Amino acid sequence: MSAEHGHGHSEHGGNKGVALLISVLALVLAFSETLGKGAQTAALAYNIEASNLWAFFQAKTIRQTVLRTAVEELEAQSVASKNEGVKKQVEAWKKTAERYQSEPETGEGRKELSARAKEAEKKRDTAMAAYHHYELASAAVQIAIVLASASIITSIAALVWLAGALGVAGIVFCLIGFFWPTAVHLF
Repeated sequence: MSAEHGHGHSEHGGNKGVALLISVLALVLAFSETLGKGAQTAALAYNIEASNLWAFFQAKTIRQTVLRTAVEELEAQSVASKNEGVKKQVEAWKKTAERYQSEPETGEGRKELSARAKEAEKKRDTAMAAYHHYELASAAVQIAIVLASASIITSIAALVWLAGALGVAGIVFCLIGFFWPTAVHLF
């Protein structure tokens, strides 16, 4: 009877260890899901920002082209050289067209808009890379939880070891997503 009783305790103790492993895996899953959702939301926000900046860039380009065309037409007609008012208007349009090209004080010239849009695209790409790593982490940890749960029912120790290995892989992917999202390119 005492042998049976002792055997029950060791099995019960093993299940406690597996239950603790499942709890840790669930915690890792919660972190990977939360971080993944945050990265996905950031990627969408940066994508919208880049799109808006490129639209603004296009609008500046159109305005600049219209002004340059108007200046060229007036200069071609030689009206600008004869009429002082037209001359002033041509010069004002030229300055405005130059300002549309670069406006460092407001950051809204074509040059600055292009740089800002490229930076937003870079942030978007980094956030998407992080998101993919978090998704891999979540998948690994979800499978690990299933395997650890199955090990309780089947008493197959290899499932616990495999669950632990997948849990470690999930943690590694979380760390990569958080600290080095562009270091590993799987997608």
